[in-house]
Amino acid sequence: MALPALAIALILLFTLGYAALCAAQPFGRCRKCNGLGFQLTYTRNGKPKRGKHCRRCHGNGIRIRTGRHLFNAWTRTRHAATADQPVTPTRTESRPWS
Repeated sequence: MALPALAIALILLFTLGYAALCAAQPFGRCRKCNGLGFQLTYTRNGKPKRGKHCRRCHGNGIRIRTGRHLFNAWTRTRHAATADQPVTPTRTESRPWS
């Protein structure tokens, strides 16, 4: 009985800790460029120099955490569902066949 209770407590602790981290720091370092915003390249002498612009983070060096992304999507959906007026899309599709 103690082992399942310990497992539940650890999972709950991890989940609440990650939720607190997403609330306090919604952005983390980019995994591809390690937060630099560009890829490091090296010259023939071995000196590091600025390389290509990072395509994953668009040169910012930060990314939104998965938990914060899910929270933002949930909040957006909830707000759209409980809004007094219906949400109108910003972009309208033009269909030539209709």
